[in-house]
Amino acid sequence: MNVTFHYPPDLMSLLVDTIPLLCRSKEDTLLFIKGAGVADSLTSDLWNKVRTDRRNINKYEIVRTVLCRLNEQEELLLRPRREILKRVVEFDDFSTCWPDDRLKAQGLVAQVQKLVNVKDSFTRLKDEHERERQKNISRNEAASQQLQNRRSVIEKLKSEFFGLFSLENPQLRGKRLEDVLNRLFEFYGICVREAFTVTGDSSEGILEQIDGVIELDGHLHFVEMKWWNKPVGVSEISEHMMRVFFRAEARAIIISASEFTKPAVRSCKEALSQKVVTLCTLQEFVMVLENQTDLADFLRRKVQTTIMEKNPFPQL
Repeated sequence: MNVTFHYPPDLMSLLVDTIPLLCRSKEDTLLFIKGAGVADSLTSDLWNKVRTDRRNINKYEIVRTVLCRLNEQEELLLRPRREILKRVVEFDDFSTCWPDDRLKAQGLVAQVQKLVNVKDSFTRLKDEHERERQKNISRNEAASQQLQNRRSVIEKLKSEFFGLFSLENPQLRGKRLEDVLNRLFEFYGICVREAFTVTGDSSEGILEQIDGVIELDGHLHFVEMKWWNKPVGVSEISEHMMRVFFRAEARAIIISASEFTKPAVRSCKEALSQKVVTLCTLQEFVMVLENQTDLADFLRRKVQTTIMEKNPFPQL
């Protein structure tokens, strides 16, 4: 609770004991209150009683009555309530007090200062906790929204990817496969260069057609995609293998809609002594999407297993 917003009981009692000692007379007490910005409408009856029946009212009753009236109004009278507390906390000229009251007044002001500091510290701590709570709520909501957006993108890509299996036109299917896979790579934070061609220096025309290049852990992997109805053999992968062999530090990833023949796997295994060649199937990509596995992590583990086990076609 903010002590300047609403006087709690312990502070109310302490102020009632303190303020009368800071003022010599009943009139001084009312002037102290008036100086804090308390409206005359809240003290007019007290002024009248002091003038007409001062014996039956004392400084403590005046202070208690005014503070209770201020408390009842809550936020409407925040400013005078705050100012009264400020004037007590900052009071330092005890020469205006009655001589017998000076030490007691000093002690009470010190208690008020201590109580206000403790309560204000508690208030600040609660406010800080509330701010942190709100930040956590905002962060959680943002994370939840981000997760929802991520799931929506994945679902869209999954739908497009699975839709490829119903296409009968090989050229259209291959083109869309490149597009979907490239967007999948990008979504999972894999740096990708889409399909491009390499032409000769003179008039040789197109020398190479590259399906795409991705970067994993600082290594460039030339990607080749095949959508054949039969297992991919040695002749189908040889051309891509040659592209990689003629590029220093390049690696190869070959993705096929069908399986690979045993000779093709054996040929890639023999090449591992010089180049990293990893074989994947579209079915593995289907499983990655179904299980919501990180595609970059999947490819990274495939390549690492290829190198460690000298197996171009590891099953994870």
